[in-house]
Amino acid sequence: MSVVPTSATAASSIALDARRLARHRARKRVNVIALALSLLAMAFGVFWLIWILVETVRLGVGGIALSTFTEMTPPPQEEVGGLANAIFGSALMVALATLIGTPIGILAGIYLAEYGQKSWLGSITRFINDILLSAPSIVVGLFIYAVVVARMKSFSGWAGVLALALIVIPVVIRTTENMLSLIPNSLREAAYALGTPKWKVISSITLKAARAGVITGVLLALARISGETAPLLFTALSNQFWTASLSEPMASLPVTIFKFAMSPYENWQKLAWAGVFLITIGVLVLNILARIFLRNKH
Repeated sequence: MSVVPTSATAASSIALDARRLARHRARKRVNVIALALSLLAMAFGVFWLIWILVETVRLGVGGIALSTFTEMTPPPQEEVGGLANAIFGSALMVALATLIGTPIGILAGIYLAEYGQKSWLGSITRFINDILLSAPSIVVGLFIYAVVVARMKSFSGWAGVLALALIVIPVVIRTTENMLSLIPNSLREAAYALGTPKWKVISSITLKAARAGVITGVLLALARISGETAPLLFTALSNQFWTASLSEPMASLPVTIFKFAMSPYENWQKLAWAGVFLITIGVLVLNILARIFLRNKH
């Protein structure tokens, strides 16, 4: 026997449907507003990014010539000149800093992921690493200045290498730890079941599986230090002439850009924009390589 709903039940059902419809419309309005704000924020960021890139290409390409890569930084108001010594100094210091910082960062990341998950030493190391990651680069430069430059009473390329290495290490540590933490424990357990020692498991299985992510972290660290100016101002300073000795002040592209861009001389400003263009292209290539490695990981 069917039950005919009373008028009160029908009215209650209609009111409930109306409230649900009102909540649905309210959620849609909130969704539209949030989506519009997100698109506006994205458009705002993309606008400035495109403007910066366009200005960098427009002003930087004009300063690129063969002399840019073959001649030394010129004196003021000199018609000829280039960035050869600055390019060489930056490449040398960045390469050495990466060679020094990468093994330390990878080994520390392996310890944190494989041995120090719950130990007090692992917790302290993570805390210090977080501080180094968030510390301004100028603080690192001042630290190396006080520890190395002030004691040696001389600016040097080695001091610049140490400052850049201190920036590389925390980035590589964090990336290595995160990548190793993503490796399933089932891989480790299968290797342990076969009697494989832990050091062999780490070197042949987990680290190999996380290789693409670790390389990505190294490339990102390399891209970060390529444009650092503040640490080099307090450590390597600069040099107008060509030098391959790391025991002397050494020119670098970021410091040269800073010095030339602040000058009133047109030839220096032109070379500064050329240097900005070179660094931008270099960082762009490194980020593309990092994304390629990360894509291959998946």
